[in-house]
Amino acid sequence: MIQENVAKLRIRMAEAARAAGRDPKEILLCAATKMNDAAAVRQAVEAGVDCCGENRVQELVQKLPQGAYDGVPIHFIGHLQTNKVRQVVGVVDLIQSVDRLELLQCIEKEAAKKGLVQDILLEVNVGGEESKSGFTVEEAREMAARMGDFPSVHLRGLMAIPPISQYPGENCKYFAEMRKLFVDISEKTYDNVHMECLSMGMTDDFADAIAEGSTMIRVGTAIFGPRNYQK
Repeated sequence: MIQENVAKLRIRMAEAARAAGRDPKEILLCAATKMNDAAAVRQAVEAGVDCCGENRVQELVQKLPQGAYDGVPIHFIGHLQTNKVRQVVGVVDLIQSVDRLELLQCIEKEAAKKGLVQDILLEVNVGGEESKSGFTVEEAREMAARMGDFPSVHLRGLMAIPPISQYPGENCKYFAEMRKLFVDISEKTYDNVHMECLSMGMTDDFADAIAEGSTMIRVGTAIFGPRNYQK
């Protein structure tokens, strides 16, 4: 079923890309693997996803030795507590969810200690929701300009989770705002900044995100089916 789901998803991604006048190869598919076991994740990898995104450090640590992500990059896409940074830095290829200065400082310190440079995205709370973490649009601009202060961290782009949409197209304004921010930062010459990834769009709104310039969508339900929160 996972193989079939990924194949169908690729078709829908390609259709959305072409409708926007874009090359489907420009958009990467990140499998959101939360609450899916190592066997299911391996099936997604075999089906051809571009990377795997894990939400919880506990699951990441559990699935890694089981070879769940073998063959593709691993991204961390969930809220990261500072006391768990050491379990993630140098382990994942990209931390997408850097949502506050304190976390960025912790990642810098841990990466320097390990003698490596950690790739990250800045998470932007583009909808200004009080219930969500993330930098404001203006704070993200300021952080990008300050990346020279963090030599052990490399900013690769931006990530956003807009408000839950009630109808198709409702989030286009947020995706468009993210694209503008992405382009604005890309046009600057900042140390430790190489803007290549605009991570936005999930199962319900990825076509709109692609239309507005997303280069990576994060999809769980459309690949693995609905999560069972009763487990």
